[in-house]
Amino acid sequence: MDALAIAKASADKMWSEDEASRALGMEIVSVAPGKATMTMLVTDKMVNGHKICHGGYIFLLADSTFAFACNTYNQITVAQQCAVTFIRPGKLGDKLRADAMEVSKSGRSGIYDITVTRQDGTVIAEFRGHSRAIEGEIVPGLTNASGDGNAR
Repeated sequence: MDALAIAKASADKMWSEDEASRALGMEIVSVAPGKATMTMLVTDKMVNGHKICHGGYIFLLADSTFAFACNTYNQITVAQQCAVTFIRPGKLGDKLRADAMEVSKSGRSGIYDITVTRQDGTVIAEFRGHSRAIEGEIVPGLTNASGDGNAR
């Protein structure tokens, strides 16, 4: 099985059990090894007292996209550390898009940058996530059955 098929199978399995992301209306646009793109519409339940998207929801979109990007190797991987910088506000009705890209992957550790934009391409947040692979596969036997050995 090639790397793209492994990434998609891993994302499909995670998505089927990801109640939080689905409940907020997130959608997976694409996944590939070390990459993911997701979207989320800012609803009235997501705006704060300033009538802008609460930063926690923006963080959550970036964090979910980070999770899908760092789990594309069929190795269960979790966040070790994350930081976000809010640049501009998201507003009611905005369709936010998060694009995650692997910056570095070595052994059990990885670094991922996620950019969150509004529908017009305006950057509203930059997120950096550090990942740590732990024991277990997302889809048991998938990578071993493909002859690729254990995913990193």
